Amino acid sequence: MSLLSIVIVSFNAEAELIGCLMSLKKGPPIIDHEIIVVDNASSDGSVEAASALAGVRVIEMGRNAGFAAANNAGIRESTGDLILLLNSDTVVPAGAIDRLVARLRSEGAAAVAGPRLVDAQGRAELSFGPMISPINEFRQKHRSAAWIGKQSTREQFVDWVSGACLLVRRADAQEVGFLDERFFLYTEDVDFCHSIRRIGRKVLFTPAAEITHLRGRSRASQPAASTAAYRRSQMAFYKKHHPMYVPFLRLYLRLRGERFDREQ
Repeated sequence: MSLLSIVIVSFNAEAELIGCLMSLKKGPPIIDHEIIVVDNASSDGSVEAASALAGVRVIEMGRNAGFAAANNAGIRESTGDLILLLNSDTVVPAGAIDRLVARLRSEGAAAVAGPRLVDAQGRAELSFGPMISPINEFRQKHRSAAWIGKQSTREQFVDWVSGACLLVRRADAQEVGFLDERFFLYTEDVDFCHSIRRIGRKVLFTPAAEITHLRGRSRASQPAASTAAYRRSQMAFYKKHHPMYVPFLRLYLRLRGERFDREQ
């Protein structure tokens, strides 16, 4: 049995995916591990490129099933007692995963650990925070780069860490039923961490490990689709966790001139 299963979901991101995989190959984790790529019906050669790399197993979904569903498929096919959900648009420095694993293992009360995420220029991104709510969403959107940089240097227990790089103990992931597949893209990580905390377990953010996240490339190539996916997940999240705010969210979207299906 592999001790660590690295699950990477990919959708038409061949260049980023291969960059991520090559970073894992260049500086592989010392811990025994397996690498599973779950492809959401890419048409850009991603499957062929990933399949050509030794030690990489590719699962083809046959459709764009979304981020949560594809991650769940990878988790179910994996064997490790630790699972790392890793975005295809990340670059992993040598030793980073081992440090993340070490920090999770050292905190018995923690089920999840997330690293410090930085962009290509080394600037910290807000990859952790309090539970999503109207007030917290407003605060998050107005955090300064200086505040984010300072906060991301401090290890702390948080409500959620980013699914771009999220390490979880399999036993805990199984207990909460993995990721909620009603979230096609976005907010599934916050919801998952909430489920973890509901069973009395903790979520750890640690700067002991640092991962580069080349975020925004898919959004830049398909901004309308990305915005629509975010709104669908946002609405699903509020219906699940804050139903009293759903009418106000609908009104907000209408005032912004954003069309939104009534059934969402």
